[in-house]
Amino acid sequence: MYHGQSVSLILPTYNEKDSIREVINNFASLGVLDEIIVINNNAKEGTSQEVAGTAAREVLEPDQGYGAAIMRGLREARGQLVVVCEPDGTFLERDIFKLLEYSRDFDVVYGSRTMNDLIWEGANMGWFLRFGNWSVAKLMEMLYGATSLSDVGCTYRLMNRRALELVLATCRIKANYFGPEMMMATIRSGLKNVQIPLNYKERVGVSSVTGNHFVAFKLGLRMIRLILAKRFTKFNNPLPGA
Repeated sequence: MYHGQSVSLILPTYNEKDSIREVINNFASLGVLDEIIVINNNAKEGTSQEVAGTAAREVLEPDQGYGAAIMRGLREARGQLVVVCEPDGTFLERDIFKLLEYSRDFDVVYGSRTMNDLIWEGANMGWFLRFGNWSVAKLMEMLYGATSLSDVGCTYRLMNRRALELVLATCRIKANYFGPEMMMATIRSGLKNVQIPLNYKERVGVSSVTGNHFVAFKLGLRMIRLILAKRFTKFNNPLPGA
């Protein structure tokens, strides 16, 4: 619980077998979470064994893709506040308190990994990825009149139930560029959004996306196309009073 509100954590996993147990245990030790849900998205063999015996509940989601895993997690979560984080060891678990404190004033709190002083030695956030995430975030900020954005790819974020219901009603992307779709939906809906700097550490293992610059570049182009396309389509806001 946090200031009387229940808190759920969603951990989508595909290739995090070597880090997920420690991440779960670190989060559980903070004493603020009411539930931890691991969404096994056709994860590497042995992942379920790592999750077993921890404080987490594992849910199998066979429909492949980061977006599919997150949407399944949102449907499973019961907390009034819902946090999403990748269990690859890159995020500092105690940064959840930053997200939670900002949730007292905002519906959605997005993390950013682009502040120099919070990028740890060995983290995969060199100039290529940092500039790419920053520039696409600024494109979104400009086109949608958003609050200051500096990272379009950070997967450590928090939303309240109102934002969760909006995302479930409006987001459809199942692949890795689900994150920007969620950001645009919450911005266009009129929800109160903010982005804050978080610590970013070295990953345990190699990412299937950011571990390859060519793959990351293609993902960035998909994000840009999505941002441009959504700007010129009508947004059917399902929120009451919108």
